Amino acid sequence: MAEILVNPQSAPLDSPVDVVVVGLPPDEKVTVRLNTGDRDAHAVFLADERGCVDLTRHAPVEGSYRGVDPMGLFWSLEHTGGKPGPVVLSVDDIGEVELDRQRVPDGVRRTEVRERGLVGVLFEPDDDSTYPGVIVLSGSEGGLHELDAALLARHGFAALTLAHFGVPGVSKHLVDIPLEYFGTAIEWLRERAGEIGLVGASRGGELALLVGAHYPEVRAVVSVVGSGVVTQGIGPGANLLQKLDHEAASWTWQGEPLPYLPYYVSDELRSLVVNDEPVPLRLAFDTSDGIPADCEIPVENIVGGVLLISSGLDEGWPCEELSEVAETRLAAHGHPFPYQHVVYTEAGHLIAGPPHRPATDLFGPGPGVTFAYGGTPEANAAAQADAWKRTVEFFTEQLST
Repeated sequence: MAEILVNPQSAPLDSPVDVVVVGLPPDEKVTVRLNTGDRDAHAVFLADERGCVDLTRHAPVEGSYRGVDPMGLFWSLEHTGGKPGPVVLSVDDIGEVELDRQRVPDGVRRTEVRERGLVGVLFEPDDDSTYPGVIVLSGSEGGLHELDAALLARHGFAALTLAHFGVPGVSKHLVDIPLEYFGTAIEWLRERAGEIGLVGASRGGELALLVGAHYPEVRAVVSVVGSGVVTQGIGPGANLLQKLDHEAASWTWQGEPLPYLPYYVSDELRSLVVNDEPVPLRLAFDTSDGIPADCEIPVENIVGGVLLISSGLDEGWPCEELSEVAETRLAAHGHPFPYQHVVYTEAGHLIAGPPHRPATDLFGPGPGVTFAYGGTPEANAAAQADAWKRTVEFFTEQLST
């Protein structure tokens, strides 16, 4: 009798899953499907000579993904138009198994932080030990990244996801955010944790490098699709062009706005917006005349390791070029701590955060526009999985006490 074997059936979202179907007639064609209510993926396999389909060893003959990939069904999930529901793996005419993909892993404690002017959520292992601290910073979307922090806690960190704009209690826009706010967060977390690291993606990657360069208490920085250059703020406006035209600094230090690389609205960019076509926002960053020296982040001041992670086909902004500025400065100053710049040449902007989530969204909503993010689902999924693994390993190595 055929049977579906899933291991583990309940696990944190960033854990891989082994799926095996046994007891099939040899060469039997079977369809394995993953459904979450609002998304669906499927793959058709031929059973081997033992009557087995093993997603860790077998490639589908057709379906939502190609090649051998144990997590292919997870990252290839496409929108169905339905409502979110349980995660169900099924095999036609055999049965189904409901999976528990934990967004807050067992053994992780969640605490809201609303003191000293901070707005955040702390996730940490639910015991009395002291763990290294990691502050998780958001990008241009603002708000809190609870999923990232919860899963980092599962790997042995006291992870504080910190909001600096876009939610009640902090600035409405990414304009004139004082770096001292993050200094307060570092001080607060040091009272509860060991060595401190910072991680952010996109504008959060820029911010992680900037805060690390200003606070020597920071011992490790991970910047994912980020920037070694300070860029213009994101102010009010009903549409993208109005936001790009709003000249303002993103960050201040000791009451003074930090110099920034301004946006550039080309005829091509304006035409895409006016004609309601997908917009690669990288067009708003013009470095053809060079980058002003006062906009470069002094990353050589970071008292710890630096991991730069970039995508070669990032349509969100030229993260590889902007991160190379940081890499060049680290090299020029003989940075005494470990540093590395990893580039996924075929990936796009959306590679940050925990893996094994849908990677099929190559476009997304913006202020009155649709943004293009770049890459392919396959390349983005692979980059995300590797980037997350590198991030966890890097913090483990750099923040060990």
